[in-house]
Amino acid sequence: MLLELTPDELLSTTRAVRKRLDLARPVEREVLEECLRLAQQAPTASFSQNWHFVVVTDAERRARLARLWRSVAASYLARRSAPSEQLRRIGDAVRHLAEHLHEVPVHVVPCVEGRTEDKPVAAQASRFASIIPAAWSFMLAARARGLGTVWTTFHLVHEREAAEILGIPYDEVMQVALIPVAYTIGTEFKPGRRKPLETMVHWERW
Repeated sequence: MLLELTPDELLSTTRAVRKRLDLARPVEREVLEECLRLAQQAPTASFSQNWHFVVVTDAERRARLARLWRSVAASYLARRSAPSEQLRRIGDAVRHLAEHLHEVPVHVVPCVEGRTEDKPVAAQASRFASIIPAAWSFMLAARARGLGTVWTTFHLVHEREAAEILGIPYDEVMQVALIPVAYTIGTEFKPGRRKPLETMVHWERW
């Protein structure tokens, strides 16, 4: 069932959800497939459609991915300072997800064919342009259906090991994220705090 959100509300309230994921409620395959069909409508570079999504619901595989993720999260949290209340909350949320990632009912790993190591920036931008819009469309579609998501990349430090867990041909296919997916505890989310627009918009030149 779709939430009653305007397009602007959908865009402004699709948050990085870590602490409000319902770990006990399963996510129906048909709902995930609806989101993935919408993701397919995103543009790809040169109409390549070279995207892939690995949807992981198996508990053992989720646990193994979570161990990889947690090992990187631990070092990240250990060296991270929290000079503001906002950063402290983010750190607490990351810590919470690290403790519970294996319990999140669905892990979605967006992938793209071809690797970009040692490629020029233009080639990298083109390759990522073929998967990130689709992944974001998936996350928006999930939010519209009461699901929470968050874009994470910790496991990519161990991408080859993750590829072995998931049967991904590492030399041919690049993982770009691990997106935990679950129904949210409550469906009301507010727009996030952001810097003033003039601090990031440059008219005509930098």
